[in-house]
Amino acid sequence: MALWLWGIHGSAAAARFPSWLPPAVRGWTLRQASGASPPDDRVVRIPHAWKLRLERPASKRERGGSPERDGSASFGEKLLLRTRRRELSQAARHTVGRLERPRLVSDGWKHRLSRGDYFQLERTRKEPIPEPAGGEAPSTFLELGLEPRVAAPLQEVLGVSRPTPVQQRTIPALLKGGHALCGAETGSGKTLAYLLPLFQRLLQAPKLPEKDAYATSPRSLVVVPSRELAGQVRRVAASLAGPLDLQVKEVGGGRGTAVLRRRIREGPTDLLIATPGALSKVLKRKMLSLEKLLFLVLDEADTLLDASFIDLVKDIVQHAFLKDAVQQAFLDPHSEDRDEAWDPKAQLVAMGATIPKGLSQMLSESADLSSFTVLTGSSLHCLQPHVEQRFIRLKGCDKVAELLQLLKERGPSSGAVIIFCNRASTVNWLSYILEDHKIKHLRLQGEIAADTRAGIFNAFRRGESDILLCTDIASRGLDTIHVELIVNYDFPLTLPDYLHRVGRVGRIGSKFPGTAVSFVTHKWDVDLVRKIETAARKRSPLPGLDIVVKESLPKKKKF
Repeated sequence: MALWLWGIHGSAAAARFPSWLPPAVRGWTLRQASGASPPDDRVVRIPHAWKLRLERPASKRERGGSPERDGSASFGEKLLLRTRRRELSQAARHTVGRLERPRLVSDGWKHRLSRGDYFQLERTRKEPIPEPAGGEAPSTFLELGLEPRVAAPLQEVLGVSRPTPVQQRTIPALLKGGHALCGAETGSGKTLAYLLPLFQRLLQAPKLPEKDAYATSPRSLVVVPSRELAGQVRRVAASLAGPLDLQVKEVGGGRGTAVLRRRIREGPTDLLIATPGALSKVLKRKMLSLEKLLFLVLDEADTLLDASFIDLVKDIVQHAFLKDAVQQAFLDPHSEDRDEAWDPKAQLVAMGATIPKGLSQMLSESADLSSFTVLTGSSLHCLQPHVEQRFIRLKGCDKVAELLQLLKERGPSSGAVIIFCNRASTVNWLSYILEDHKIKHLRLQGEIAADTRAGIFNAFRRGESDILLCTDIASRGLDTIHVELIVNYDFPLTLPDYLHRVGRVGRIGSKFPGTAVSFVTHKWDVDLVRKIETAARKRSPLPGLDIVVKESLPKKKKF
């Protein structure tokens, strides 16, 4: 019987037989290539997969190429990106070049046959601590320039003893005065980064005259996009302001005019925390004046630029008399040139985990951008390396089963879960599904009354339920240190939305490392996933989120 070789002709083909072929096959193929006839009593058949491998060009590994060049991982090697197709996994030691076009797992995900495929970004860092601020970075808050009376409540009330790198960069700059634009990763301590300089500024500045001592003229203002975030910032601020004898108030949406008026007139206000809608309402009715403002903070500035807030925020910024230059008299209480008369000029600080380009356009209408100090870290707009992130390509009808499986796999000691949907109707529908499966959960979306929403999130923080089903209303700024798993039931519509959702896990102070699982269903979801995978392989920031605030924008000509 003759030996049949697929696609092998001539003696030159013998050199193409790799060492992984069985010895019998290598021996007979060499004889056949040299013209020798095999014995009649032996037949060796080559499987179809071997035939295809013989016909294609040899891989880099078979040619003796270095695995460091193609980025593929060896068995047992630490991975940056894991997938079931081993040739597309990327070793942790490898980084794709800036101009390279990497092979992506998600390249074929727009085809229906890709359903069921997945890839996973592995943890490359254990702690949610960004890069060191420098070789000799300050290790205490006193070294950053804070007064002992401001720094003391940190350890006593909050149990915080060391500043994070974000606070090391931000606090000294804000203490010097002048406007600032600050961008830092979610969960890195941005709230304390602006509250501590704010309180020190209030303590150093002269008190309001007696006739203005009631809350119609607050001395500082923090604007946040949601009532839930306003309540969270107020709790932190009040715990620090109490020992300093400073008064903190909160004004949120969903309240009538009479309630807002009564709350504003309750007493003097050193710090007012407000949402754009409620603040705009009291400004229009002249129940509040910003003429005496010393410090204005736009927290979660990227969200405040949303279409639903932008006009309100512009109006608020224009009501404040912004600070055009550093007023050293306020910063140095012992200065001989200090004028005891009230000088209402506010210092503007914009904070956010993502800083869009549109922010500079808005701020240029009320302030000189050349006076802004830009404070950002190298990890801004980057994927969090300490959070495991998994992307699964699914049909829409399979998402419920996949979600239920994830919830059933949780252990008794697991942390809390946040499930994100894009629409309130999806939250309501999915809530009925979880109820049918006897899964206890809380539901949070924008159509719920404001008072009820605040109670729901507080109940989740207290641990009354460890599953929260919500829209993006819970993705901005809310501190959730007991959350272990994020599930994007609906893939987010933008890259900033993805960063904010994933930022609910792996925060400073959390005892859980954090995992994010995203269901990828639509073709437009795949477009965003490709950008995320490319940025992960290149270890670069996500595209389209660069900030440019270097000089004032040209002023519009008046005709």
